[in-house]
Amino acid sequence: MRIGKLLLLSAACAALSGPALSSTALAQPAGDLARQQATAQRVQITRDDWGIAHVHGKSDADAVFGMIYAQAEDDFPRIEANYLTNLGRTAEAEGEKAVWQDLRMRLFVDPADLQARYDRSPAWLKALMDAWADGLNYYLATHPDVKPKVLTRFEPWMALSFTEGSIGGDVERISLGELEAFYGKPRMQASTEVRAREFAQAVAFREPTGSNGFAIAPSNTKDGHALLLINPHTSFFFRSELQVTSDAGLNAYGAATWGQFFVYQGFNAHAGWMHTSSTVDVVDEFAETIQSQGGKLFYKYGAEQRPVETRAVEIAYRAADGSLAKKSFTTYRTHHGPIVRAADGKWVAFAMMYKPVEALEQSFLRTKAVDYASFLKVAELKANSSNNTLFADDKGEVAYLHPQFIPRRDDRFDYTKPVDGANPAADWKGLHALSEAPHLKNPPNGWLMNTNNWPYSAAGPYSPKPADYPRYMDSVGETPRGVHATRVLSARKDFTLPTLIQAAYDPYLTAFADLIPTLSKAYDATPDGDPTKARLAAQMAALKAWDLKWSAASTETSLAVFWGEALWAKSAPQARKEGVSVYKYMAERTTPAQKLEALAEASDRLSADFGDWRTPWGTINRFQRNDGAIVQTFDDAKASIPVPFASGQWGSLASFGAKRYPGTKKYYGTSGNSFVAVVEFGPRVKALAVSAGGESGDPKSKHFLDQAQRYADGALRPAYFYPDQLTGHVERNYRPGE
Repeated sequence: MRIGKLLLLSAACAALSGPALSSTALAQPAGDLARQQATAQRVQITRDDWGIAHVHGKSDADAVFGMIYAQAEDDFPRIEANYLTNLGRTAEAEGEKAVWQDLRMRLFVDPADLQARYDRSPAWLKALMDAWADGLNYYLATHPDVKPKVLTRFEPWMALSFTEGSIGGDVERISLGELEAFYGKPRMQASTEVRAREFAQAVAFREPTGSNGFAIAPSNTKDGHALLLINPHTSFFFRSELQVTSDAGLNAYGAATWGQFFVYQGFNAHAGWMHTSSTVDVVDEFAETIQSQGGKLFYKYGAEQRPVETRAVEIAYRAADGSLAKKSFTTYRTHHGPIVRAADGKWVAFAMMYKPVEALEQSFLRTKAVDYASFLKVAELKANSSNNTLFADDKGEVAYLHPQFIPRRDDRFDYTKPVDGANPAADWKGLHALSEAPHLKNPPNGWLMNTNNWPYSAAGPYSPKPADYPRYMDSVGETPRGVHATRVLSARKDFTLPTLIQAAYDPYLTAFADLIPTLSKAYDATPDGDPTKARLAAQMAALKAWDLKWSAASTETSLAVFWGEALWAKSAPQARKEGVSVYKYMAERTTPAQKLEALAEASDRLSADFGDWRTPWGTINRFQRNDGAIVQTFDDAKASIPVPFASGQWGSLASFGAKRYPGTKKYYGTSGNSFVAVVEFGPRVKALAVSAGGESGDPKSKHFLDQAQRYADGALRPAYFYPDQLTGHVERNYRPGE
């Protein structure tokens, strides 16, 4: 596919030769294609024996061009899907069912606004966005077999729609059912049925999203070097593993979310950063008092009557016959944010961070930070609202940072519920300084961690104290994974990369350490004549003797997980209503009869589905990747791999979010451990890593499934960071377009 004529281009480019071109390429201005080809000549891509791209460019912009081109080679459909989501254009591919999802995004994302922000961006950032668009367009130009669903051409400003690499986003807290009720015809408050359905979804058992991050100080390591665990818990195949370098000093390795031109969680030659989803409250709702005067809408704010802003939004969607249809909306907003629903006679405005330029700057610049001071300087952009950060560097410094975008509020108000938008005292009062949020550097205990739990156990006894901070700095509290992390990190002072991996895969299930004794107590307190007790004797004997550790061979893990899920279903709705954690409700507020009934239910389900309640966990808990579809379809008759680790819901640090699907009895994982890396910051960086499945999204590629068994075994492989480490491990060297 290398040599061919460039057809149908201007005379100025007619003599050029290059790869076969798609119709998309032929529609490009001749100057664009010539520029892209020139950039490609300044980029080198080296694929190692795991298919991982090591991209080098002369400038940072050249490196970005190659980085996004390589991502597109590995999984263009996921790149396109991410930008359809973030541009509010998913319905153009998926049809009318996605209109409300798109409207939710378009309440914030306006193409004209992003274009204006692009025009005002710093020159260096514009150059990166230009290169990003060129890289994607050149990929499409040189791959005529790739057929995008919608995005046949990428514009530089589109990069500003997706600037922060975590899974989901603050905007997803807006209820689609409530949004549809408000902006549908006729406008109304969401029905009782809608609210009941969304309540049921909110309390249903599901894998917690988030991540694990550990930073180990030199004082706690065998060789006197800082260590970092990078362990995002996302939906599988959510990020690309790669390295991107330039002659301008860029040299970052790690996980990049598909379609983004920065390493989101990773390291360079001097420092590493790991982001975990934060429990800080940075999203608020304001109940607005709306009045109509002279045919215009106003909202009350103190003694004022302020006009409600309106904006027309048009959502295109794919109709049943394949044509594009459109829905038009008039959307509303106050200075607090867009109106997203109605409740109790008020319109509710939604407030969140929207700083696309600063967020993209911060996301890229931190990959070039070489120590804590330079990392902190980048954080002063205050454009990170959802991520805690664990940091380590080759100076031996370790640190924990809370998100930097934290609105200052009056702690008298309960911001977990809509506050009165008419009361100026409830308004945001600027942003907190970084020093005003929970943060730690080089604590005496020698380690830091976060597992999407509160920051008040980040360094054991040297953690920040809740009383020193507003309530909204945390909205979750401690979690079973947080308890587990404290347990393994406090256990030794001589960490190495292998023992850090052992800690990350420690099989103890802390939630059951609390819950099983309450089940045992309930069993012992139940009269011997009780028929349920009588048929659970063997099950209880097994659970009482269990070491509370997962393994593929463990039948007790299977029984405990099925029991936990059954009791969760009985407990979660009432726990939510009473405002207590589900774990506390399960342990303390369910009756002995409920606990035993849940165990009987678990036993019966195991026997019905697998023939015996003594079924090994690995028989049930499986990894399967059948095709390149973004939403997998699972099949018990097809090959799969046993996975020994369990859900993070039960305190498993190595998290595997699995469940039954239509037509299956086995559990198949779709989220949890996705990319795992451990890094040592010595004179030379040393790293080991593994990705779920493999690097490629193409089932025909040998790198589609080549890491699956390593993933299940927790057997991390070397990450080739230095050129000399690639010796003997190079699969291919090429330039984009070759």
